[in-house]
Amino acid sequence: MATIPNLNSLRRGRGRGFGRDVSRPGKDQVVQGTDNDASVSRLSAVQLGYLDDPYATALTPPGAATRRLPIINRGTYVRTTTIDQLVTRFLGPWAPDNKRKQIISLGAGSDTRVFRLLSSRQSPDFVYHELDFAVNTTAKIRAIRSAPELQRVLGIDSSVSEKDSLVTVSEAGDALQSPSYHVHPVDLRSLSAHSDPTKALPGVETGLPTLLISECCLVYLSPTEAQQVVSFFTEGLFGGSATGPGGDAQVGQTAAPLGLILYEPIRPNDAFGEVMVSNLAARGIQLQTLHKYASLEAQRARFRDQGFGDGQAAGDVEFLWKNWVSEEEKDRVAGLEMLDEMEEWELLARHYCIAWGWRDQDDPSAFAGWKTLEAQQGG
Repeated sequence: MATIPNLNSLRRGRGRGFGRDVSRPGKDQVVQGTDNDASVSRLSAVQLGYLDDPYATALTPPGAATRRLPIINRGTYVRTTTIDQLVTRFLGPWAPDNKRKQIISLGAGSDTRVFRLLSSRQSPDFVYHELDFAVNTTAKIRAIRSAPELQRVLGIDSSVSEKDSLVTVSEAGDALQSPSYHVHPVDLRSLSAHSDPTKALPGVETGLPTLLISECCLVYLSPTEAQQVVSFFTEGLFGGSATGPGGDAQVGQTAAPLGLILYEPIRPNDAFGEVMVSNLAARGIQLQTLHKYASLEAQRARFRDQGFGDGQAAGDVEFLWKNWVSEEEKDRVAGLEMLDEMEEWELLARHYCIAWGWRDQDDPSAFAGWKTLEAQQGG
């Protein structure tokens, strides 16, 4: 997503998934708009050959395409491929007897991951949920309705009328329901107010092993609000009795295994971090949890404190580039365009991280694919 999510000139964005705060007029609209930065950066990386994503064009606003700087393209590549690897290891290899799994993306915006997964013949059975502010979900559903390639992935047959289709869209055009993909217009800050968490997000199955993804979404909330959002899932939605596809309670089942992936900026207190924060503030963007979770160790402690006690790990983007990308792939990426600003790349890459944590409950196999991954031990 020149922004934070893609390491774009110290700005950032993804969907955001929360509504307007009347005490800070206009602030949320600024954050919501960063999703355009995200889609443009993704398309730049795709067009230059960093990433293979046939859906990037359909989910980028017309006329918005701009070639990003080499360091931004490389950052987008590392972020995307690292999270892809974590998601792939969570889902596991395809097999007829694999248990169905579930992914919930917070502030998903224009993200294409669900379409890439659904179009992969090797993907196991899963259901994918996206949560975001209504202005962003409406834009995404409008793009789906106008892009045949996106409709084909969802199994929408042009010869079938909408009322007879397995894919349904709300009258307002901001929500979508299908057997494998759900789009929810929701203010994340409102989730904890629901007296019955199982009714807050229609279609979510609390009996499935589930993965939460937040790509620079929770960082825009206050520390208290961010903690409440995660607690809604760990203690509320996935903390009690399990429910199945129809929302019926499954008696005798314990809470399903749950994992979380975070992509966020870190290290705001050195010279580079101070400039990063200042540049964002000039755009009206405040990263409210940044100082509370300013280091890799603080991110790991965050996972422990919020119930992901079976494992926590983290790595900054520089570490992930050096240790998670093969030498052959590094050579391929380096050959795509000249990157002269190596010192600037290393500085920028040290100020963003991917952190992940999980709780296994009674199913230690759910996150088995994560347990051998190399992570960074330093703060």
